[in-house]
Amino acid sequence: MEFKIRVNLLTQMTLLIIFVVFISTLLVSLLFSTLLEDIVENQMGKQAMTVAKLAAQNPTIIRAFNDNRPSEVIQPASEMIRQTTGADYVTIANHKGLRYSHPNPEYIGKPTATSNDAVLIEHKSIIYQGNGISGPAIKAKAPIWNDKGEVIGVSSVGFLVENVQDQLSDYKMKIIHLSLIPIGVGILWAIFIARRLKKLILGLEPEEISFLFQEREATLDAIRYATITINIEKQVTSMNKRARELFHDHQLMVGKRVVNGHLEKLIKIVISTKEGQFNRKLLLGQQLYILDLSPILNHNDVRGIVLTIRTVSEIEQLTNEFSEIKAFSENMRAQNHEFLNKLNTIYGLLSLKQYDRALNIISSEVRERQDIISFLMSSVKDPLIAACLLGKINRSKELQVILEIEQESNLNSSLKPEDSHHLVSVIGNVIDNAMEAARQKNKNEGKVKVSFTDLGNEIIFDIEDNGPGIPHAMEDIIFTDGYTTKNGENHGIGLAIVKNSIGLLSGEIYIGQSYLGGARFTITFPKDIKAEKEA
Repeated sequence: MEFKIRVNLLTQMTLLIIFVVFISTLLVSLLFSTLLEDIVENQMGKQAMTVAKLAAQNPTIIRAFNDNRPSEVIQPASEMIRQTTGADYVTIANHKGLRYSHPNPEYIGKPTATSNDAVLIEHKSIIYQGNGISGPAIKAKAPIWNDKGEVIGVSSVGFLVENVQDQLSDYKMKIIHLSLIPIGVGILWAIFIARRLKKLILGLEPEEISFLFQEREATLDAIRYATITINIEKQVTSMNKRARELFHDHQLMVGKRVVNGHLEKLIKIVISTKEGQFNRKLLLGQQLYILDLSPILNHNDVRGIVLTIRTVSEIEQLTNEFSEIKAFSENMRAQNHEFLNKLNTIYGLLSLKQYDRALNIISSEVRERQDIISFLMSSVKDPLIAACLLGKINRSKELQVILEIEQESNLNSSLKPEDSHHLVSVIGNVIDNAMEAARQKNKNEGKVKVSFTDLGNEIIFDIEDNGPGIPHAMEDIIFTDGYTTKNGENHGIGLAIVKNSIGLLSGEIYIGQSYLGGARFTITFPKDIKAEKEA
């Protein structure tokens, strides 16, 4: 069985930074030590030369060369110079290389261990490293001149390498001690940086971040609606699969800046208010979309925006499904309300033993209901459209608005299910708006008239009301800007859906003035919708 040691990110970062700081400090220390050795050796050589020249120019030593026993004078003088300057040895020799002085008196009178030709013949002062009687040393030699300008001897001064190394070791120990400071600071800084990084990534490990990223991508791609993220520079940073399908040939692409004026305005509102915008309409190309904008907040600062975009066709599908349920519900509620009133009336008449009048009401109600249903069944071939109109009739009674369907109306054309849904969405929204407008202006005297025909090559619906009408200046914008006269939210999208549904039906909608005094909507679309779309 294999055991894998897992080291968390905090430890990895700390060890990495400590390693980098340690290696950097070590390299700097080694470089500094090497430079220090060169500097010390160079300085020792110069110091040895200074002492050698000092001894070579000493008058006492120069005069002693003329004595019978020069060493008796030169030895004490050279030892004094050695002790004063800290040199390891100061040796004075004549032109034959015989020593007149040496720290070890036993070597006095004996020849020097190294050649003096460069000094005696070439009259040069030299610095070098070499082995002598006392061991390896940094040496300097200088010629000794008499009053006649003749070279009469050699002054040799040396600093033993062993003693220089001891001094260098002291310096290196100080460097090591000083290097512990940046290492210690580096360790503390490494811990701080690692903890800071850990905090920024919410305490997650790299593999957890990788998994979360993959999970995020899979989640976004699984969302049915187009989802797009935008940064505060208004650049698109990510798109899910649905968004890429919708906008693969459009201006909303990853890395590109948003250039749609209306969308830019909404983004500015979200950034400034730090609050989301919902159910906003956006026209991209020729397609109308509904979008939600939510801010991405970090410490109460907006760092980006998430867009959720739905096509109006998707909204229409939901709206149509909801409309069917709503229409059925309204139909049942209206019928229940109406029948309850009629039942109360019939009950009262029966209680008063007015049997004939009760029978007349029942007969009239059955006849009226039967007439409406018979008319719709005979005049409208599509059951979904017939059900929609029946629901609106029941709704009109609840609103106390007269909804009249012209008796000459006829619709024998067969529509595909999706086209029926679009048409129901159109006439349902327009009739609802007409009844609302008529009721608001006329109280209980509101009136709406509906007529339709499929004679010729087109299907035509006329919907009129006696409401306030629509100003001519508003006719071009009521479908695109969410025009509404209703108070509160969740209004203004109905006419936009109407316009889009009519476009899907390859139809047209015209606005005019009704002889009833209000607005008149004329809706036309071809019978052969499929052929029209392909054309």
